[in-house]
Amino acid sequence: MSDSSAAVRGLAGLLVSAGTMHLLAPRPFDAIVPRSLPGPARAWTYASGVAEIACGVAVAVPRTRRAGALATAALFAGVFPANVKMARDWRDKPLPLRAAAYGRLPLQAPLVAWALRVARRAR
Repeated sequence: MSDSSAAVRGLAGLLVSAGTMHLLAPRPFDAIVPRSLPGPARAWTYASGVAEIACGVAVAVPRTRRAGALATAALFAGVFPANVKMARDWRDKPLPLRAAAYGRLPLQAPLVAWALRVARRAR
């Protein structure tokens, strides 16, 4: 996004929306929590949802935007193993589902770049 305010609104909206989905419809997210993480998958799903909402709110507020955007970049990098697990688990699914799972993998890089761009432009 070229307009910095559109970039901020878009990133904050994406985070709050995704976080809300983690809380309201957690089952699909539970399925992609790496098994190596301790504790129940649902706890990780809820924690990541809360983290996404918190990052979205922090990005939306000018005073916390830089820190929120940096936390968002770290969050996007941190959830990459879940996307790898999803791609691996879905390798035998029908092509449209496989394509969606594999498509998530390269999407993480532009998401991290987006968050870092918002952080750089924050005052």
